[in-house]
Amino acid sequence: MSDATPTRSAVLELKDERTAMQEGYDFLDEKCMLLAGEMLRELARHDSLQRAFLDSHAAAVATLRAAIGRHGLQGLEVHPSADLSEAKVQTTSRLLMGVRLQEAELRVGDISAAAAVNASPEARSCVRAFGDVLTKAAALAAVSGNLERLYFEYRRSTRRARALQDVLLPELEQTLAEIEARVDELEQEDALGMRRNVKAAAPLK
Repeated sequence: MSDATPTRSAVLELKDERTAMQEGYDFLDEKCMLLAGEMLRELARHDSLQRAFLDSHAAAVATLRAAIGRHGLQGLEVHPSADLSEAKVQTTSRLLMGVRLQEAELRVGDISAAAAVNASPEARSCVRAFGDVLTKAAALAAVSGNLERLYFEYRRSTRRARALQDVLLPELEQTLAEIEARVDELEQEDALGMRRNVKAAAPLK
């Protein structure tokens, strides 16, 4: 039995609370659906970007093998590295149900290395290929972050929705039923008491 005072005003307050809880559950349920839909879209993007990244990485490895075949490992190690001082990651953001989603683009500009003593097409191709790997990795990293944030918010929202549906709303329904039953009993007792009082006060004929 609830400790709440069994009155009609208490019943009305509990009904208002039940309505608010139900609206909260409906909102969380809709939020979970939206988050799940966005996760599916981001997963599709992730798969596409990952395939592009893996293809780019495989191509870069092939150019690295060709450059090592041309210069040897030690010879390639002394080649000037690419200049990435002008490289910038540009991001755009949007919000979905409070979750920040981002797209990222790495702009490396001219990543040509300084002139080498023993320059070769293979070494230049290697520089360009790994620059392409970096640009693919930046876009993939942004989508991976989106999926992490979406999944975290989805789990938190589903836990709250289950708590409302499986615990809080049933408990409130039980409390409301108990108080309404008690109020009905009290009103019936008051009605019977009033009838007895009326009969007792009625003049004898």
